This record gives sequence, C-alpha cells and structure tokens, in this order.
Amino acid sequence: MPPRGTNEKGQSCKLFYSDDPVKILRARGQYLFDENGERYLDCISNVHHVGHCHPSITKAAAAQMDLLNTNTRFLHDNIVLYADRLAATLPEKLCVFYFVNSGSEANDLALRLAQQYTQQEDVIVLDHAYHGHLMSLIDISPYKFRKLAGQKEWVHVAPLPDTYRGIYRENHPNPGQAYADTVKDLIEEVHRKGRKISAFFAESLPSVGGQIILPRGYSAKVAEYVRSAGGVFVADEVQTGFGRLGSHFWGFQQQGENFCPDIVTMGKPMGNGHPLACVATTVEIAEAFTANRVEYFNTFGGNPVSCAIGLAVLDVIETEDLRGNATRVGAHLKDLLTKLQTQHQIIGEVRGAGLFLGIELVTDREKRTPATKTAALLVKRLKEEDRICVSTDGPWESVLKFKPPMCFSMEDAELVVQCIDRILTDIEANDLKLEKEDI
Repeated sequence: MPPRGTNEKGQSCKLFYSDDPVKILRARGQYLFDENGERYLDCISNVHHVGHCHPSITKAAAAQMDLLNTNTRFLHDNIVLYADRLAATLPEKLCVFYFVNSGSEANDLALRLAQQYTQQEDVIVLDHAYHGHLMSLIDISPYKFRKLAGQKEWVHVAPLPDTYRGIYRENHPNPGQAYADTVKDLIEEVHRKGRKISAFFAESLPSVGGQIILPRGYSAKVAEYVRSAGGVFVADEVQTGFGRLGSHFWGFQQQGENFCPDIVTMGKPMGNGHPLACVATTVEIAEAFTANRVEYFNTFGGNPVSCAIGLAVLDVIETEDLRGNATRVGAHLKDLLTKLQTQHQIIGEVRGAGLFLGIELVTDREKRTPATKTAALLVKRLKEEDRICVSTDGPWESVLKFKPPMCFSMEDAELVVQCIDRILTDIEANDLKLEKEDI
C-alpha cells in the first residue's frame, strides 16, 4: 500500500515505454519535448490531428472560453455552424448530429440508436475489434471481452477481413465478396437461433486489428446483407476520420461512392486533443430514437467551446491542405517502407493509406509468424536511440503502426525509415535470437 497522503496511478493505466517512461512537458506540431528539452518525433498521436498545440486551435478555444461556455439547452450559433460543416463532408442522408465528448460515448450512443431503431439487440462485430472502454462497448470489443467475462449471447464475431493473414488472402480473386459472405453466413446462424440483428458495427479501417485496409466492395455487400436482415450498418470513424487517408475525408468512402453507412461515429482527431465527438445518422433512425419519449441530453456535448475548436480544426485541415499532405507524405513513407521490405526479410507486409500505415513484422515470410519481440525491441530502440515515438498493434503486437499528426513531413518520413533500416540491419548482423517464444 502507498503511504497515506500519496497518490498512485492505477496499475491498469499503462504508460508508453513503461520500463523507462518519458515525461513530456510541451509539444508543437509533430514534436514532443521532455523535461530536459529533448525533442521526440511523434508517430503515434492521431488525436492531435492537425499538430500539437496548433496556434489556430488554441486561439479559437481561448477566445470562445473567454466569451461563453454553457450547456446546449441554450441557443448558440457554433453548434449549428459546426453541424453544417460536418454535413458537407458526409452523404446527404447523414444529416442528424448528436454531439458528445469521446469516441466511447459516441459508440455507446450509436449502439443505443441501432437497437432502438430496429427493436433488436444482437450485434455483429469484427474479430479483434475495439470500440471503447464503456461496459456496453467492451461487450462488442473482442479485443477486450476475450480477456474478461467472454462473449455475450447477443454479440456475434465475424472474421477480420485481413488479406495478409486472414482466411482469404491477397491471392483470392474477390476477397471483399468472400469476407462479406462470412457475415451473411453469420446472420443466417443468428436467425437459426431465433434471434435478429440490430447492427453490424465496424471500424472503417480496423486499427487495433493491425492497421487493416478492408478489401474493396466488402462494406457495401455487408450493408446489403445486414439491411436485408433488418439491421443497420455502423461505421466507427473514431480513428480514421477527418482526412487521415488523404484521398477521402472518411474511411468508409474508400469503399466506393455509392456506399453510405446508416450511422457514423467520430471522435479522437475531431477536437485535436480537446474532448469532442459525434454521432451522425439519418432522420429515420433519429426519429425512432425520439419516439421512445426518453429525452437525450448531454451536458457538455456540443458546447460553444468544443464547437469553436471543431470548426477551427476543419479550417486548418482546409487552409493547410492536410489531406493533400497526408496523400503525399503517406505515399512517400509507404514507398520507402516497401523498398525497405526488399532489404529485410522480417518485414512481411507494408499496408495502409495516407498517414494510416502499418508494417507487419514476421520471423518467417512463408509461415507469416508474428515477430512480436522484434517489434517491441524496434519500438524501444527507436525511442532510446533516435527519440522517435512509435507503437505496435495487431493481435500479436507485431504491427508497427504510423498514425502521426497530419503535419508530418517528407523529412520526418525519411528519418523514420533510415532509423528503422539501421536498427533492423543491426539486429540481423548480430543475429539476435528474439523470436524463439513467439507464436
């Protein structure tokens, strides 16, 4: 027990680099600065979407905070202006907005909307998915519930559409259709049990699952099957929205112009570090939610300060052409990493779009055995030797992930790749046997 009067961080709250944590005192753009003034290149913080402490964002926040911040039972222009700006980025039918404070809140509300609209409970999710830390979301997050109480009767898990190590791989003629058919089979299985589907719930690009790019046509086909069964399609954009992919403002738009979810959730990058999130849906779903006669009210969701910040984020994305930057820098980084793959057998695959990228590390390219320990060592050495912050994801923590602030530069990309190359070369030269215990 700690002595009385002292505070101890909950042990379930894990730090980056827990063996040798970094104390960060300030940040700007894509850089973090520790207590000694040392600068770190941040490849992790997708939350700080347009860059840490962007002056336009802090100015907008301070100005509105100096003027007014109150709850949303009073009229205010900011929430209306912000909803209009968001609506302009989305398909026309997604025109009703509920503002909340976090991605978890948004996903919890999306679940409520789907279940109220369909009058059903059951949800289909993807394997390895993570949708938030509320109990309702742990229940639909295999990444979490498999470590806890297990799978609820009303939750059904479809295979992750991973064309690198999934059941249908890159040599399949139509992996999108094949993976969608696994959802169709799952719906039929649910029906045989006398149950009905309320929603299919998925990230537009699964992140915790390992920076997965869904095969073309998958989402549209799944939506067709789910809607035929009376359910709705929920796209979780908490990680991938607001132009991170460069080519599209929203991740779901990668699936084609004609594809539109029934509910979209957004969060992390929305407020550039300020707690701001949202659910966008259709008039029909919103009306069904209202029809239950239970008022929905969120004390802080959509307050004037949050909306001023959200508007400023959208302005910076446009004025600084951050989607264009994500396209250019992301393509350059992916190209450099792909070239690195030809030099290092441990790099099994490089995948992603824009500034949402993953490097799959393997001990054996043919067997695709996850190189978990080497991935952890690479993260550790990048931090210690080069002051570059990266992290891992995927079911075996074998995927090095890149989700940096959108101001990440060509020079940053080149530095990261040079350092990865040097460290992998050193590991190979010293024949470090790290993977004996790897799965």
